[in-house]
Amino acid sequence: MCTGVRFADEDGNMYFGRNLDWSFSYGEKIVVTPRGYQAPVAFNATVANPKPVMGVGIIVEGMPMYFDCANDEGLAVAGLNFPGYAQYADAPVDGTVNVAAYELPFWIARSFSTVDQVEEALKNVTVVAKQVNEQYPVSLLHWIVGDGKRSIVIEVMADGIHVHHDGVDVLANQPTFDWHTENLRNYLSMDPRVPEPVKWGTQELSAWGSGSGMRGIPGDYSSPSRFVRAAYTNAHYPAQKTEESNVSRLFHTLDSAAMVDGCALMSNGQYEKTIYTSGFSTKTNTYYKNTYEDPAIKSYRMADFDLEGSELQTAE
Repeated sequence: MCTGVRFADEDGNMYFGRNLDWSFSYGEKIVVTPRGYQAPVAFNATVANPKPVMGVGIIVEGMPMYFDCANDEGLAVAGLNFPGYAQYADAPVDGTVNVAAYELPFWIARSFSTVDQVEEALKNVTVVAKQVNEQYPVSLLHWIVGDGKRSIVIEVMADGIHVHHDGVDVLANQPTFDWHTENLRNYLSMDPRVPEPVKWGTQELSAWGSGSGMRGIPGDYSSPSRFVRAAYTNAHYPAQKTEESNVSRLFHTLDSAAMVDGCALMSNGQYEKTIYTSGFSTKTNTYYKNTYEDPAIKSYRMADFDLEGSELQTAE
């Protein structure tokens, strides 16, 4: 399970991040794909003028498999678990751009500068259920894509590709995105202000204190509850001005939906927790990341890597 968030400051700089929730780490690292790297393509999703990409992921047989990533022009994408709903094509389709599901975040960040461009390109894309190798099965995901102006959610289902305009700039897991946004209507009365005193009969009733207006916000770790909490926090967090304060906002917002070890037992007998939280700032083209074991936030500037070379680079 996972949660993703996006917002922009008053100058249009985007802050985009996610929690990756699971029972174990895949050994993911910061991976930088420079402009000159020739990545192995499963089908025909080649890129004429590739952009350098940075994100969190693993490298399998030369392919950077990003869980989340961004490019130097301010476009970011993250994949979140979507089992029971995601369904990809069994084989490539002639006349379309065929992208293996594991390639999609990388292909988006490698190819485009804006959400508008991504949305237009998706009209002629087939997402194919192809494994990168026998070790890694096809992951059933949906994706949030953001830039300085807006975000969209991509869901590939049995009836095709659905692109949703994400007005709350949040994504969690199943069910579908439109279900989550409809569910938000259950929480219209939530408010950061302390409720005014009321009278029931002759008895005056007053709130116990701050936070009382939030009574009813769900606190469990299910996807619908995490979506509501992240959307509420993202919508009400005060606007910030500096890079430091906006990164703090991003990580605190994601922390509101983070999972703690020992609270959510999976069917395999292991506990799910937030393995890592990552974020990207387009103001400085910097990736940020912390882990469950080490909550200190580390930063990785794109400018500190060779973005024009031909070799993949990694950082812990």
